[in-house]
Amino acid sequence: MSFSTSLSRSGAADRSVRNLVNLKEGGSSSRTLNLLSTWERNGELEEYLTAPFFKNPTLNRSIIVKHRLRHNEMDLFPDGRASATKVILPINLCDLRAGGRAFFVGQRGYEGILTELDIGSGDMGQRDKGLLAILESLPSLDPFLMRERLKKSGFYPARCYFEISEADTNRMFEFTRREVTPLIGITFEDMDAALNEKTSKLATKILNNAGDAELEPLRRGMGMDKASFEEGVFCWKGFIYYKWSLIDLAPNIKPVSDEISTIRPYGPSSEDERAFIVASRARLTKAIGQACETVRLTLKVYDDAYAELTQDGKPASFRDFLLRAPGLFHELGERVGAVQHITSFWRYRFPKGARVKISTDELYDLLADFEQSLNFPSPETVADAAVAS
Repeated sequence: MSFSTSLSRSGAADRSVRNLVNLKEGGSSSRTLNLLSTWERNGELEEYLTAPFFKNPTLNRSIIVKHRLRHNEMDLFPDGRASATKVILPINLCDLRAGGRAFFVGQRGYEGILTELDIGSGDMGQRDKGLLAILESLPSLDPFLMRERLKKSGFYPARCYFEISEADTNRMFEFTRREVTPLIGITFEDMDAALNEKTSKLATKILNNAGDAELEPLRRGMGMDKASFEEGVFCWKGFIYYKWSLIDLAPNIKPVSDEISTIRPYGPSSEDERAFIVASRARLTKAIGQACETVRLTLKVYDDAYAELTQDGKPASFRDFLLRAPGLFHELGERVGAVQHITSFWRYRFPKGARVKISTDELYDLLADFEQSLNFPSPETVADAAVAS
């Protein structure tokens, strides 16, 4: 068997089973693509059947996660990476307590695993293999970034595959409710009900892509047909998601940046290693700040367009913004995903209040991974360029 498995009911394997159940119920949108839940919710819909994510039915009911590699998993990759894209194949689709098989995209023996799954040969296999490679290249699995990257590569799965996870939907509900409050007078013609009830109802409809009759006043006011309006609501939800994500990240950004800028490794180190660590810390703290500022400026474009709708009474401006909005998801998703990766992995490796202890080799690899997530060249590329000059 080429896969890792979680079939036992005891020890570490039992924890893996519990983690699989928790992952399905509580996985974040940025780290989890839960195709099993998509199948459970939408498996009978025509769009699900005619425009699948993966052609391979086993893959199309998998759970895919951006995974922090454990020490015993590092040997699966020759490049010293800190994270990878993990594909989990549940043994029993109706009972995750049965555990699952798992593999990493690009791990040692990867081609053999794909062969065992009957992926890789034929047009459909090559298509699914290409999709896995795209998911591996992404810094995040958030649905808006993922959808735009797939479209640019010629893949068009149904929109039901690109939903915010249930856990994140619940977490961002209150933020969404506040965000849509200025729209109440435009969206609901009957203003007799309590404001809280109306804002809650509108937030629920946006988060669940509900294009029912109660949103008709907004659709008509924006001059959109039903298909364009549904797409527009999906894009609108994307900007609400990124605004919420940045606010959710904010408490960790400065503390993590400060810790990166001052961390010192223990043990022997070469002059080149010390030079790289010093330079990398400075580059990273600067790049994290720049990434966050870029996200803020991009979100301001949304805020300005939304204000034209809610404050200036210009629905056409917001409509036009939503129609061009998907082009911004790549920039937003790349930067938010990179900062999420850095802050979450750092806090996982160095819990708040714990003593910071890390070897030179590990710190070197960790900083290099962070730089790569922010699209810096690798240390080796920097060195080669310096030699060439």
